[in-house]
Amino acid sequence: MKKIYLTLSFVIASGLLSAQNKDTKVADKLFDRYEYVDAAKEYLKLTESGKADTYVYKQLADSYYNVFNTKEAVKWYAKAIEQKQDAETYYKYAQMLKAEGNYTEADKQMRQFASLAPSDQRAKTFSSNPNYLPTLKNQSKLYDVVKSDISSDKTDFGTVLTNDNNVYFSSARNTSRRNSNWNEEPYLDLYKATYNANGTISEAVAIDNLNTKWHDGPASISSDGNTMYYGSESFNEKEYTKDKEKKAKFGKIYLYKATNAGGSWSNGKPLPFNNAAYDVRNPSISKDGKTLYFSSNMPGGFGGEDIWKVSVNGDEYGTPENLGAKVNTEANESFPFITDDNILFFSSNGKQGFGGLDVFKIDFNKGADAVNVGAPVNTEKDDFSFTYNTSKKVGFFSSNRAGNDDIYKADPVCGVQAIALVKDAKTGNVIGDASVVLVDSKEKVVGNQSTSADGKTSFGVNCNMPYNFQVSKQGYESGVFEVAKTDGGEVVVEALLQPIMPIITENEVILQPIYFEFNRSNITQQGAAELDKLVQVMNEHPTMVIFAKSHTDSRGSDKYNLNLSDRRAKSTVQYLVSKGIAKDRISGQGFGESEPKVTCDKCTEEEHSQNRRSEFLIVKK
Repeated sequence: MKKIYLTLSFVIASGLLSAQNKDTKVADKLFDRYEYVDAAKEYLKLTESGKADTYVYKQLADSYYNVFNTKEAVKWYAKAIEQKQDAETYYKYAQMLKAEGNYTEADKQMRQFASLAPSDQRAKTFSSNPNYLPTLKNQSKLYDVVKSDISSDKTDFGTVLTNDNNVYFSSARNTSRRNSNWNEEPYLDLYKATYNANGTISEAVAIDNLNTKWHDGPASISSDGNTMYYGSESFNEKEYTKDKEKKAKFGKIYLYKATNAGGSWSNGKPLPFNNAAYDVRNPSISKDGKTLYFSSNMPGGFGGEDIWKVSVNGDEYGTPENLGAKVNTEANESFPFITDDNILFFSSNGKQGFGGLDVFKIDFNKGADAVNVGAPVNTEKDDFSFTYNTSKKVGFFSSNRAGNDDIYKADPVCGVQAIALVKDAKTGNVIGDASVVLVDSKEKVVGNQSTSADGKTSFGVNCNMPYNFQVSKQGYESGVFEVAKTDGGEVVVEALLQPIMPIITENEVILQPIYFEFNRSNITQQGAAELDKLVQVMNEHPTMVIFAKSHTDSRGSDKYNLNLSDRRAKSTVQYLVSKGIAKDRISGQGFGESEPKVTCDKCTEEEHSQNRRSEFLIVKK
């Protein structure tokens, strides 16, 4: 997304700006003016002449970050972090890596960010759920998406469809306008078009009565069609902040209110809570006209840009209220849109998503948390400015997924979130790391995931279609479980797996292989599941006495292997005792590599694994 919607507007007076040093003076001046394209060119000259340092690399990366040139941003952030940077730099680097589809490296940078800013909500969310992406990718599809025919080759965003079939949006398509120094495109204007019965949109015309020589838009229209709230710039009011050091004047985005008389918009007036110290923009008025939502970097927020609301009573306005932590983060939340049924859509680059800005929604009727609307609305690029007409059941949003900020149409589809909850059929315990394969009625694999520690994994499926879960886990009999057909919401399938019970011979209780982590003797989740079966056998045979023998493969020294196997044998004994088995019924010893099951000089991995085993000998039945 063109970052101008998240930065200041400005006018620069003549004079020189302060700079990092004499070599970076020209580039720094351009950067401070938000002329990032030209700033990048100047910083590049320094790299080519051998005058670059970490500061230049970071400024270069930030320049590309601000115009969403992800490939170049990644390149220069990689150079910048060769020396330690502030936490936000690592966060920005992670965002750009995700936008390039490099999630593995992005996670690495997020871990660095989290280590430097552990109290940041973004860091806490990542640390608590670092492997969120598979679940996000597999959630049910909410919309079908197609590029709208109203898009141009310039920036287009902020599309709203009114109940009387008018479409309003902001665009930089007017090439007769002067260009913004920021992105070398014309200044934004407000446009109006007509939504046709076949879903197409007629050719747009500029709303000249409201457009100024500055950036204008986006807009929100009241339900009766008579009131418009829209963004424009504080220079209209001759209000700005002077920076004596930079000899510059910096303006802000203000909100305005206009009225419709005879089909023509006029009488645009600034709202009373505008302030030259911060931006107020991206309005959305509620159906009853009593609450105006907007985004702002005003004081009292969480950081960056937040979503706020203010009460409206005619031309009187209350005190703006921040929507709180369920919506806002320390990064940017912007482009709010409130539907007629009280669902708020907004975009965020602080909540967990695919990369860049993602579209989220929160249902104020339920008081639930905000949720990512998923693919295909969201991609690794910037996806933003989502609006939805409840009566016409159609949405619009913008995205730079094709390299330009284009308008897309979103048609809702019926989706279901199918959740597999895998449990042990004997104990009722949940089973983590079980393989769950989702197949359709033609036995085609739709998805394949593993359960998390709570025994759950989920998939997005179509409504009223037949699906099955094929579930497997070592030590259990595989099972097939039907997913009930439903017309929306979520369906939970309890998948009960029958454990493969131990084989009891005359001299031994044979379990499935019990694995330990490398160079460790603690009982793993998998090992515990198998040992629980031995507990069950011993409870069923109350006079049985067991001697546990632990063996290693031949890698490592004799002494090392003997000590390791002995520790593992003792951990095994302690586990059974903790489960209620009397101490005089279970003992154990490690034998290292002294009793191989397979004798071999150059053992294969398979032969090593056979030798690396536990045995449970029956001392007394």
